[in-house]
Amino acid sequence: MTDQAAADPVHAFIGQTVAEHDVVLFMKGTPDSPRCGFSSLAVQILDHVGAPFVGVDVLQDEALREGVKSFTDWPTIPQLYVKGEFVGGSDIVREMFQAGELQALMAEKGVALGEA
Repeated sequence: MTDQAAADPVHAFIGQTVAEHDVVLFMKGTPDSPRCGFSSLAVQILDHVGAPFVGVDVLQDEALREGVKSFTDWPTIPQLYVKGEFVGGSDIVREMFQAGELQALMAEKGVALGEA
């Protein structure tokens, strides 16, 4: 954990969340009820490949919504993490999925994919 994360409770929460779960999607809404098209697309892709993931609704807390952007220095939401590593937003996730790279990354990181 960085000094900044230790000093910032939002960054500490983000760091702990990505450390505790293999696949985390910081998103607008929930996996069952996405509140934007980009979050919905990311959920659909993760569901399609059978990736077990935790969705974190950034709309519940403005500090979290801004904190997730500064945590990665990435300006948009959703944001996908696999085994603690930031992967990207919905465009990157879509491109990786279409190229077969998302599934390969999950396999490489040891994430067990279920049935799609």
